[in-house]
Amino acid sequence: MPDMPKFTKSSPEIVERFRGALARYAPPDVVLKPMFGYQCAWINGNMVTGLFADEWWVRVSEPDRDALLALPGAHPFEPTPGRSMGRYVVLPADLAAARDADLDAWLAKAIDFTRSMPPKKK
Repeated sequence: MPDMPKFTKSSPEIVERFRGALARYAPPDVVLKPMFGYQCAWINGNMVTGLFADEWWVRVSEPDRDALLALPGAHPFEPTPGRSMGRYVVLPADLAAARDADLDAWLAKAIDFTRSMPPKKK
């Protein structure tokens, strides 16, 4: 059985940045609730963005995924090494800490894409 990865808490700084960005930008249909102890945002039961340790990931369309992955420091979101989660991409650390407008542009893409998905059945 493979070793389980070590899970570390997100830093207070990135948690504050995440909450601030979502409070500033998120439309009323975005719900904040934790996933495995990490900050996460949902639309109609679909994950849209979240934190994993000190990484901030977003769910985006294929064209936006390709564009985001072309940025230095971006990479597929893999909560377990070797197990990529489809359209989820980790933002480069400098982008997550960048000007609000730069971060909000990627949040808008993630929110718009996730909003286009069918709601999860409850």
